[in-house]
Amino acid sequence: MLLFYLFLILQLSLPNVAFSSHCTTQTTTKTFQKCMNLPTQEASIAWTYHPYNLTLELVFFGGFISPSGWVGWGINPTSPEMTGTRALIAFPDPNSGQIVLLPYILDPTVKLQKSPLLSRPLDIHLISSTAAMYGGKMATVHNGATIQIYSTMKLKPNKTKIHLVWNRGLYVQGYSPTIHPTTSNDLSSIATFDVLSGSSAPEHKDLRTLRMVHGTINAISWGIMLPMGAIIARYLRHIEALGPAWFYAHAGMQLLAFTLGTVGFGIGIQLGQLSPGVEYGLHRKLGIAVFCLGALQTLALLFRPKTTNKFRKYWKSYHHFVGYSCVVLGVVNVFQGFEVMGASRSYVKLSYCLPLSTLVGVCIALEANSWVLFCRKSKEENMRREGLIGSSDKGNSGIHN
Repeated sequence: MLLFYLFLILQLSLPNVAFSSHCTTQTTTKTFQKCMNLPTQEASIAWTYHPYNLTLELVFFGGFISPSGWVGWGINPTSPEMTGTRALIAFPDPNSGQIVLLPYILDPTVKLQKSPLLSRPLDIHLISSTAAMYGGKMATVHNGATIQIYSTMKLKPNKTKIHLVWNRGLYVQGYSPTIHPTTSNDLSSIATFDVLSGSSAPEHKDLRTLRMVHGTINAISWGIMLPMGAIIARYLRHIEALGPAWFYAHAGMQLLAFTLGTVGFGIGIQLGQLSPGVEYGLHRKLGIAVFCLGALQTLALLFRPKTTNKFRKYWKSYHHFVGYSCVVLGVVNVFQGFEVMGASRSYVKLSYCLPLSTLVGVCIALEANSWVLFCRKSKEENMRREGLIGSSDKGNSGIHN
């Protein structure tokens, strides 16, 4: 029931990445033959291809997300990914405020952010390029302002399929555009299409559903059930009336969490295969670490020594360290998942935080109760050693006058 509840909220609250408005072939200066909506950032393109001289005239329609930001698009000659893209990026000149359009080559150092992105000539046959704000020269750059980036280039013979890459950022340092946001929409701003037919490469329509299923399963398994299993082991094993029931509840909860988490982990791998060029470095590394720690915990159950074994204490130390590390990293990665899905300020994050905060509150109450009982027991032991409490009064805390 909780799984369905979180999935429903996720489906309703996640932004729809589909582009809802219509593309246009008309601009103030030119009319193009074809147009196409791009799947993210409410962007679109229009173009005219001249087969007799292999010339492509193209205009990109994009929007700023900051008055000091940038908007750009480019072509990757080899593969549908950001690295290797030959880009044209427009932004307000830091000195005059006028729109400037500069060429950039996005090599691997840009992705690693080792050095500022510097403008340099493109190694493709670019004939001309200009940029204009929607509304003419008097238009100003603001959040949501639309820009049109025109270009004319010559394609290689029999190479009519191009890999289009586009994005936008919050600000520019000098003449160096800084890194763009890293939500799923921003990292999915890639499309492959044929300039002759206008058809785009087949897209996986179920990607959004897979993302929702992946996020829901992992939030439930690693983010809720795994902490619940740890709580059961920490606070219920000291209740003598339960007997071994706490252990079966703990083991069952953790095994179920790991099974569901394995399914979510597998869906994440599939999403990576279906999204070439889209990488979530930190989220992926945390996911692999959590899955490996969960697998180690599951294997540890098979090698659990008896209570009389001399290695039992070492096994317990290992089990506690790996278990708590898995719980902490699992919860952190759930929040990281909200970031990459663009749901960091949504009702789905709130719907996860509510049960998580409830678990935290339960832990605080149980931990406080455990310390009270521990302090009381320590005090009784001290009084018993001093002879203030008889051994027959072990359970009723009577004090002899």
